Amino acid sequence: MQRIRLRYTKRGRLRFTSHRDFQRAFERALRRAEVPMAYSAGFTPHPKVSYANAAPTGTGSEAEYLEIALTEHRDPDKLRELLDESLPAGLDITDAVEARTSGLADRLTASVWELRLDGVGVDDASQAVSAFLGAETVEVERKTKNGLRTFDARGAVAELQALHSPADRPGDGPCAILRLVVRHVTPAVRPDDVLSGLRAVADLAPPVPAAVTRLAQGLFDEESGTVTDPLAPDREAVPAATPTAAGIAAATAPGPAA
Repeated sequence: MQRIRLRYTKRGRLRFTSHRDFQRAFERALRRAEVPMAYSAGFTPHPKVSYANAAPTGTGSEAEYLEIALTEHRDPDKLRELLDESLPAGLDITDAVEARTSGLADRLTASVWELRLDGVGVDDASQAVSAFLGAETVEVERKTKNGLRTFDARGAVAELQALHSPADRPGDGPCAILRLVVRHVTPAVRPDDVLSGLRAVADLAPPVPAAVTRLAQGLFDEESGTVTDPLAPDREAVPAATPTAAGIAAATAPGPAA
């Protein structure tokens, strides 16, 4: 069995697709591309696909990850091209590597987010960011299936900056960009939780909903404060030797008689 790890995106209108919507679209793409998938056992076999830390519905992403198991060997680059052609524009497969290490999900410990705040000036955003970072805790509330839950949104935030929008033009109105690096903790702290925290500590309330995009996710480096590529260990690992037919025959041949 061969395992392939894929990086994919959710762009444009496709950011409104739910995780279940993507699952259905991806399984159709697997059939169109005639990928030799491995299937689970039991009464209702399903293709062996492992999804890792999917972004919330309504947010864009440049860094979603999944892993598939195949029954036949395939070249990762060619497989990426076939799957990308079989998916709608916006759900794009941007990278593929053969899995040569374990624990992909364990390497997704932090995310880098971009939040576009139309109608908010950079100065106002910077003041709110300073107030948020200066607080020891910032309690926010989120509605869950078990009711309203209160938790700290500050502890998970490793970095928060207010930047000018690179697309600002005279007459377009103010627009601030927040760059957020958040650790994956329990309960998960999402970008909308940080926005709730900014509203709580500095009364920052964008006039329109923020456009949120995940730029990266991976292992968080405490020393540099960066998020590393989770597929890098698979690229760097030495591929295991594939046994040849002659080697298998030699290994299984009976030894000399005593």
